[in-house]
Amino acid sequence: MDHDLIVVGGGPVGLSLARAVQGLSVGLVARGRPPQGSPSASGGFDARVYALTPGNLDFLRALVPLAEDRLTPVYRMIVHGDGNAHIEFDAYRAGVPALAWIAEDRMLQAALWQDLPSTLHAGECEALAMEPRVARLALAGGATLAAKLVVGADGAASFVRRHAGIRASESSYGQAAVVANFHCTRAHQNTAYQWFQGGPVLALLPLPGDHVSMVWSLPADEALRVEGLDAPRLCEEVRRASGGVLGELALVTPQRRYALQRLSAERLVAPRVALVGDAAHVIHPLAGQGLNLGLQDVRVLLRVLEEREPVRDLGDYRLLRRYERSRAEPILAMDTVVDGLYRLFGAPGNATARLRNSGLNLTDRMPVLKNILIRQAMS
Repeated sequence: MDHDLIVVGGGPVGLSLARAVQGLSVGLVARGRPPQGSPSASGGFDARVYALTPGNLDFLRALVPLAEDRLTPVYRMIVHGDGNAHIEFDAYRAGVPALAWIAEDRMLQAALWQDLPSTLHAGECEALAMEPRVARLALAGGATLAAKLVVGADGAASFVRRHAGIRASESSYGQAAVVANFHCTRAHQNTAYQWFQGGPVLALLPLPGDHVSMVWSLPADEALRVEGLDAPRLCEEVRRASGGVLGELALVTPQRRYALQRLSAERLVAPRVALVGDAAHVIHPLAGQGLNLGLQDVRVLLRVLEEREPVRDLGDYRLLRRYERSRAEPILAMDTVVDGLYRLFGAPGNATARLRNSGLNLTDRMPVLKNILIRQAMS
């Protein structure tokens, strides 16, 4: 037996699982260690950022030292409808330290890769075979690894999911997210902004100092156009789309584009296999919950494995079903809410527009309901 557990995937979800497992031999299969060097050393910003829930940030902080000067708390969030409607969430009024924390992907990756305790097997997966007492994973180059449990944390095109025979429902949103970072002349005051624009969704998230990160979900052809804009034209379009709320903008990180899709695996587990993160579910980024869902997968899977009976095999299907049952409802709820918001704010017609904007204004006037929504999003 090479390992008790093999994690396939070298992103934040797979790395956090590989680091968090205690008392077991863990192997990590990834394409290789990314280039070393943190954003703090270079002074630059990573265009790809995450809005971490306080619960998930606490989980990560318990695993590795994070570059705290690169973490930005969100104290307030203002969401605008496609009319004059808006809803505001405030951490102080809700009695919580922060609504979320903005973290750069490069910072998280650097921290999670540092002194990684797991054995790294660099390379591509070629085959996965299940035997009664072991799973065997063949890598390009001829190496074969054996483990009691293989966890697929290898993204939307998951090799592990496909070779475990787990089907997935996939669809395209017909959109792409354009991301970039800006310097702003008006202080963001640790406020996250979001604008629903009748299909497109623009978000500006606070970064250290007078900087913000943009995530602009646009129809695919429009996203391609925005990706190709020069810096002055892009800054002007974002300034207009945001109503100049942050003053004049200056581009500090060139824009990048990512296609958006929706994916839901029919099952999260199979004998000797479990899926976490984007291998199991991909949702629209409008709520910023993709990585949070994946980290919550990891936390639940860890608990199930740690609480197993002493004689229970790690890859026992009945054990893994405990993980699947625990995650089914939260994943379905988040996917339904996010997809529903996307379709509600993208639906044409004046009557629909009045309904959704009235709903925003009504909810904004109900502090008890807003506080419930905030606390539901804190885990």
